[in-house]
Amino acid sequence: MNNPELMIEAHNLRRVFGKKEAVAGISFEVRRGEIFGFLGPNGAGKTTTIRLLTGQIDPSAGDALVAGCDIVRERQQLKEQIGVVFEEQNLYERLSARDNLEFSCGLYGIARSRVDEVLELVGLRDRSKETVQSFSNGMRQRLMIARALLHRPQMLFLDEPGRGLDPIAAGSIRRSIRQLSQEGMTVLLTTHLMEEADQLCQRVAFVADGHIVALDTPRALKLAHGKRTLTVTLADPEVEQNGRQSLEDATLSMDDPADQARLLQWMQQGWIRAIHSAEGSLEDVFLQVAGVQLV
Repeated sequence: MNNPELMIEAHNLRRVFGKKEAVAGISFEVRRGEIFGFLGPNGAGKTTTIRLLTGQIDPSAGDALVAGCDIVRERQQLKEQIGVVFEEQNLYERLSARDNLEFSCGLYGIARSRVDEVLELVGLRDRSKETVQSFSNGMRQRLMIARALLHRPQMLFLDEPGRGLDPIAAGSIRRSIRQLSQEGMTVLLTTHLMEEADQLCQRVAFVADGHIVALDTPRALKLAHGKRTLTVTLADPEVEQNGRQSLEDATLSMDDPADQARLLQWMQQGWIRAIHSAEGSLEDVFLQVAGVQLV
């Protein structure tokens, strides 16, 4: 263990609550500088895994190193190396964004000059004097990320960063995450939003019932498990409606011999006007490998 190229090394992590096994012996690695997605429906074990990796709860079995720190024996050192943003927003609403961050600086002995740097990173420097209660959900989420970055951690944990955000706010959060990654930050995010993971993550792990059921790049997973389809726009030269050719779309499977023969026939007949290919979505892949719908 303790490979300098890796930010997380987890081995057979388990966590039991009463009779429920929330995390059921998972093992995985996260490389330095990587955006790694932990994907699955609510109750799959994603948040419990983050709580284990950030030293907030003890594993029932297994072990892990995060930023070179043992998650049980070296918790104080671990806290100094990581930033954590959970789904629940715990900001001081009557204070300004700047006051929120300066208060945290005072608690942890961080120079207040760091406040402007993190506000700039998340695009809130021009709004820093406004109270948090006037902020949108997306702005609050960015402020929480800024607070988690105050002590210059090596790694950032984000729990459902896009939940409940409108498309514009979610896009802003994604841009902030990409910028952090470009500057060398390692990011692990949990999400049940497959589009978010597809756009952000270099690799993803699918989690169901506390197990990792698949782990690879989004593209490799879609190519291996997704349904490869073609949408074909057809026009019968001999059929017209109101002086125009009648157009219709047909969906074909690229892996079905019968559909392949049908496509060849249409090409020979000259009926095809357009062809569009589509690879399977991550949600399709998850349903195939996990057997459950995302909720």
